[in-house]
Amino acid sequence: MKALVYNGPCDVSVVDKPNPRIEKPTDALVRITTTNICGSDLHMYEGRTDMQAGRILGHENLGEVIEVGNAVDRVKVGDRVCLPFNIGCGFCANCERGLTGYCLTCNPGNAGAAYGFAGMGPYEGGQAEYLRVPYADFNALVLPPGSEEKENDYVMLSDIFPTGYHATELAGVLPGETVVIYGAGPVGLMAAYSAMIKGASKVMVVDSHKDRLALAEKIGAIGIHDLEGSGVAQVLELTKGNGADRGCECVGYQCCNNAEHEVPNLTMNNLVKTVKATGGIGVVGVFIPKDPGAQDELAKKGHLAFNFGEFWFKGQSIRTGQANVKAYNRQLCNLIEAGKANPSFLISHELPLSQAPEGYKNFDARKDGWTKVVLKPGA
Repeated sequence: MKALVYNGPCDVSVVDKPNPRIEKPTDALVRITTTNICGSDLHMYEGRTDMQAGRILGHENLGEVIEVGNAVDRVKVGDRVCLPFNIGCGFCANCERGLTGYCLTCNPGNAGAAYGFAGMGPYEGGQAEYLRVPYADFNALVLPPGSEEKENDYVMLSDIFPTGYHATELAGVLPGETVVIYGAGPVGLMAAYSAMIKGASKVMVVDSHKDRLALAEKIGAIGIHDLEGSGVAQVLELTKGNGADRGCECVGYQCCNNAEHEVPNLTMNNLVKTVKATGGIGVVGVFIPKDPGAQDELAKKGHLAFNFGEFWFKGQSIRTGQANVKAYNRQLCNLIEAGKANPSFLISHELPLSQAPEGYKNFDARKDGWTKVVLKPGA
């Protein structure tokens, strides 16, 4: 099969790889029809992780089941399925509590497994023509009839739509509340979209990319161009000096200031400033235990210079971590089927798999107009 592999920093290519096969009776094989490039893929693309050369990338996957193991009885050949990026077993202590992003079985010695991701198990990614799916009965979300017509919506259920929704859950967003979101990338836009779905009275999205802020405004959010660090003042002005009820961090450890210098603690400290006293903060932007490639000495060790004094004095709360996709994807799927959610609005480019290296290069450069890239292996 054709597959996109990581060769080294800023070097990916489409090569021939052996087709996956059924390895355990609980496996299924899926022919991938749509797979996305995620902002988290860029951490590996840039060489900021311990991703091994030769591995297949891709954790936002959708396709058609073509084979199942003899222990799979719910998922059938011919089903169209969307696959959560985090792989769960369904029976460990964490999976039983719905914390499928922290499965204790699929990546022994660690909490959490995923497709094509550094440090999250041996599983190959889905930026390829075929994918092996472990524990298929548990992991595969079978899509409703006619899903092909909304495939670009349904594929967002693999990661960024549930992750954006998770940000609002971690922050504790309730109807009628004001929300500030740092980051207008795909996850930040999905957090804004989710806050709107939940009935937030005012959603503010802070970023330095005008093209992405335009998308936020398209769904009814207020785009705040953080020109020369003025974003904090703008949020406080829009909230009469009180700060937002809730805040979401959707950028992560590679956050940059307007001069495009990395400042890993920037969004976290700005959230402390722009969320009200006793407000909630949800953090889904990726922060990692070690970042040897960081410019900041603290960040190299996975530490931040965090304004804990103001955070404590304001009585704020923070919840963090990757989304447990299965906690949300079925409900969000129902919204898509009913026509009440259309997350594909953020897609800027649809490319065949052969053009994936170009997609990575332009997405990583944050070129104007490159917001979300979907790949079509069958094209």
